[in-house]
Amino acid sequence: MTSPLARRAHNATNALHSLIYFAPETEERLVAAGLEAGRMCYFAGRSAPMGAVSGGVVAATFYNFHPALVARCIPRAWQLASPAAIVSARFAAADAALTRLLGPEVIASGDMTTIAGLVREAAGACSAEGRPLYAGHADLDWPSAPHLVMWHGLSLLREHRGDGHVAALVAAGLSGIDALVTHVATGEGFVPGFARASRGWSRPEWDDAVESLVARGLLKGGGAPAPEGSDALAAEGSDVFAPEGLGALTPAGYALRAHVEQETDQMASPPWQHLGDERTEEVIRIGKAMTRAALSAGAFPRDGVFARR
Repeated sequence: MTSPLARRAHNATNALHSLIYFAPETEERLVAAGLEAGRMCYFAGRSAPMGAVSGGVVAATFYNFHPALVARCIPRAWQLASPAAIVSARFAAADAALTRLLGPEVIASGDMTTIAGLVREAAGACSAEGRPLYAGHADLDWPSAPHLVMWHGLSLLREHRGDGHVAALVAAGLSGIDALVTHVATGEGFVPGFARASRGWSRPEWDDAVESLVARGLLKGGGAPAPEGSDALAAEGSDVFAPEGLGALTPAGYALRAHVEQETDQMASPPWQHLGDERTEEVIRIGKAMTRAALSAGAFPRDGVFARR
């Protein structure tokens, strides 16, 4: 088992977990549970498995969000709905969203049963040490329906990988906003305006981070300024986003990002090593097919969010 195979498994399956953050069913169920619409649903929904933690804990584990943005939602969310109620609502949202996007035939298929069993076994081989988000999710009871077993297992694998990614970023000397800026500069993540506005960073804070990264030799200088009103457009989900004055990564910047991703892959490898190459390839095969189905059904926005599809 090599770390590239672990990366392929992540790429083949991550959308089947992360579609929950874009599905309308998520906000519907969490608002019905008592939360306020908007970012509170994301922050509380994802952190609820850790219990009624502080805003500081959520900001630390989520990493690239502005702590002040988190503080607007946490801990107030726990006054509106208990973590247990939020977890239950989130599973209900995953049930509804997956059923809508994949259809009843895929939900009831043999492939669904197979991938559910494989990712559950893989998730069980993860270690919780130093992995707070994974540990919180790992303490939840497993659902019984295969498609929810799949979703929960992939959520565990995603948070396990994410916790390791944060460790790699810290070791590389990249703060939360540095990590966001350099990832956007690769051209493979969010478009700049959406990244900055959705994570709560002001234009001056973003510009300061860019300037610091240029000084460190990780980013090239230059880039066009943002047009008037780009903050509001990004916050509202407009298709129009500014270049944000963001230059490309330098060779040193690419090397650092590549090192971070290699370290992340290496730390994410144990569950796939446990499955072995053949069974991991089966997860990749099924995951790719289900991801294509979810994308075709409109699981993610077509414009204004991602740099590449």
